[in-house]
Amino acid sequence: MKNLFRLGFRFVAFASVLMAAFSTSAFAQEAAEAVAPQEQTMLDKWIIAGGWTMIPIMLVEAFIIFLVIYNMVALKKEKFCPEDLKVTLLQLMAECRIRSAIEVAAGSPTYLGRLVAYALPNVDATRPEDLGKDAIEDAVADFTANESRSVFKWINMLALCAQITPMLGLFGTLATAGQADPTQLAGDISVALLTTFWGLINAIIATPFFFFQKGIANAQIAECVGTVQEMVNTSINVVNAEAQLARIPEGLA
Repeated sequence: MKNLFRLGFRFVAFASVLMAAFSTSAFAQEAAEAVAPQEQTMLDKWIIAGGWTMIPIMLVEAFIIFLVIYNMVALKKEKFCPEDLKVTLLQLMAECRIRSAIEVAAGSPTYLGRLVAYALPNVDATRPEDLGKDAIEDAVADFTANESRSVFKWINMLALCAQITPMLGLFGTLATAGQADPTQLAGDISVALLTTFWGLINAIIATPFFFFQKGIANAQIAECVGTVQEMVNTSINVVNAEAQLARIPEGLA
């Protein structure tokens, strides 16, 4: 996780240096054009021509790419509800080995492991009919509410970036259009719209990924909560197996 953060920060730092180089190149280009006109490259036409406001827009775009990659890694199933841990815990609960299940869960850094280690200590052996299921469900709700802040923190940053970049682009357009030469208004406006274009591109990238990764996070959490409910119900059924059989009318067993 630390290596991923380090890689992201290096990426953003590199983007910052790159944007600074772009801005320097833009100033150099203006000085050169005063001497002799030059043919514009794609970099000049689509990025550098947008002016200094392209720097924060490109930085946000780099940050969006970092967030998408980081969230993809953080939302892997192995970090939430790994299949081997799920099977082990269900087997232990089927044998009513609740203390062993807590110990196994406490040794796992996954979301399911931490959830089980937090919720199962609320099992009430003095209530064999439901094992204190209400208290367990309250603990599950408390845990998910507290953990949601950390799970969705970086996902919500995508939504923030999607809202900021179009405003940055519009600001760049207004700033550039306000300095436009009336004799060359059409050309200057087309250049000014570059920042709006890139701002919208960033929003188009960030918005779908926000909803997609938010949906993945909700699905992973729901699977963990469902697993805990299945574990508790399994133990309740085992504890009350004889009582349930006793309720079956004679001749139907």
